[in-house]
Amino acid sequence: MAWLALIVSGLFEIVGVAGFERFSRGRPGAGLLLLTLGFGTSLTLLSFAMRSIDLGVAYAVFTAIGTLGSTTLGMLLWGESRRPARLFFVALIVVAVIGLRLVS
Repeated sequence: MAWLALIVSGLFEIVGVAGFERFSRGRPGAGLLLLTLGFGTSLTLLSFAMRSIDLGVAYAVFTAIGTLGSTTLGMLLWGESRRPARLFFVALIVVAVIGLRLVS
């Protein structure tokens, strides 16, 4: 159950980041709502997950999901760079988190 909460918390972090994007692009009402809902839910679920998953692993998975999801949204919805070097370094984050999980 803790791993499911952790994965969902990472997904809600993406919602929070999308709220930041809306807020910064002149949609403060929708942005603030998404930001509050996304980060509030994600931190609550992260707290629950960390009761049985080590802090280092939990936070690494949480941030990796957020980074991967936010980067993907940025490329698909907001025209951010898709340069191979950028994709390579995002992939390194994912590999590092998998490695952390395997050695924990």
